[in-house]
Amino acid sequence: MDDFVIPKGTRDFSSIEIKKRNYLIKIIREKFEIFGFSPIETPSFENLSTLMEKYGQEGDYLIFKLLRSGDILKNKLLNYLNNNKNNFDIINYTTIIKEISNKGLRYDLTVPFVRYVSMHRNEITFPFKRYQIQPVWRADNPQQGRFREFYQCDADMIGSQSVSSLWQEIDFLKLCDEIFNALNFSVIININHIDILKGLAEISGIKNHLWKDFIASLDKWNKMGKHVVKHEMIQKGISYKSFEKISIFFDMKEDFDKKIDIIIKAFQYSKTGIKGVKDISFIFQNMNKLSLKKIKLQWNMSLSRGMNYYTGTIFEITAKSIIKKQNDVVKHKQSIGGGGRYDKLSSYFGMKNFSGIGISFGLDRIYIYMEKHNLFSIINNCKFPPSKVLFINFGETEVIHAYHMISCLRDHGISTQLYPNAISIKKQFLYADKNNIPFTISIGKQEIENKKIKVKNINNRIEIEYDNLQNVIQHLTSYFKSNASLFVE
Repeated sequence: MDDFVIPKGTRDFSSIEIKKRNYLIKIIREKFEIFGFSPIETPSFENLSTLMEKYGQEGDYLIFKLLRSGDILKNKLLNYLNNNKNNFDIINYTTIIKEISNKGLRYDLTVPFVRYVSMHRNEITFPFKRYQIQPVWRADNPQQGRFREFYQCDADMIGSQSVSSLWQEIDFLKLCDEIFNALNFSVIININHIDILKGLAEISGIKNHLWKDFIASLDKWNKMGKHVVKHEMIQKGISYKSFEKISIFFDMKEDFDKKIDIIIKAFQYSKTGIKGVKDISFIFQNMNKLSLKKIKLQWNMSLSRGMNYYTGTIFEITAKSIIKKQNDVVKHKQSIGGGGRYDKLSSYFGMKNFSGIGISFGLDRIYIYMEKHNLFSIINNCKFPPSKVLFINFGETEVIHAYHMISCLRDHGISTQLYPNAISIKKQFLYADKNNIPFTISIGKQEIENKKIKVKNINNRIEIEYDNLQNVIQHLTSYFKSNASLFVE
């Protein structure tokens, strides 16, 4: 029976679920295009050389590796085993992966995008703005809101560093505001800057070799609380004194301007830290001058997402109503999106002095949030029939007579189907009723002789006879136009 169970972390989608997902995609795509992004698509799998060492050690382990096929796999594996027959107890994971696999399912959309830009740089006009809405795969531990196969909706801009500007960050934040305004719910966007984190490490005396440990622990501040982070940092070799120097900044209750003053004084000997603070200040000052509908900006100095390739601003999007504080521990649900600036990722692909910035929305997490908060009302009130018209099957002669009508309705954009068998008429009407098909058309012997067309509204059981197909088309077109909200495409 296990053979008929889907893999953990994957899902089947019903027709209604797909309609709702398509509704989200439609809104996000429209906003992407209004902001000047053009679509591209990349393959579902990439060479491992493209993916590996871009996401950090943990990310490398979470990439789904694809086995080589046929004789290549057989020969590579036999060769490896023969060369290591005396060392079975110390088989190196990384080495054997290189032998038996050279491709992997894409882990995100950003790295494939930069690879795409590198390959097509002579055809692209920079700065280049693109969007992608495609699935990605991660060999993660499945849990609520976290899947092994899921959709990301990404928008990115890349160009030479000479045209890099913080106005790009502001435009991405405005893009978020437009998207969530259209989806009709509010979000909090936490913003930070890599240079601020580097400045904190610098003034607190945290050594360079502890940078990754510092960042990994700090990212848990808002998820698990101060005391957990403190314990973890000290265990990793960060001194109590260093922790106390930085923790005061995360405990600050002052308003934004006061925080800026405090941290600028603290960073007086850190040029890197000062640059980060100035960037954050520029963004907030100018965002405050703009009209925002559904986003609230917060400067969160403990935010440290995507540290393996982000180099400047970073931001994380969380639905406004899903953060709760209990004592020192912050309980919250997963983010629904995020992004940031990456100025070095392009160098992996032979492009120097290129700056990129992007944002990624988790389609599945947005869907879950909207479902939970009943935000699909426009769709929940809709019907999802497999077609709008069902032709009743009276037999071969009648079907041949009716088939030109079926084709004509389809040509006019009215989805139409023929019941496949000439079974009981009652059962055919019952099929239409159970599937929410709003109309049936009956062309039996009597209708053919009298040159009539019987159209029945399944909902109110009213049946009308028409003399010609044009009148039927006009009636159906008028009905679906006036009831468009009930039949979302």
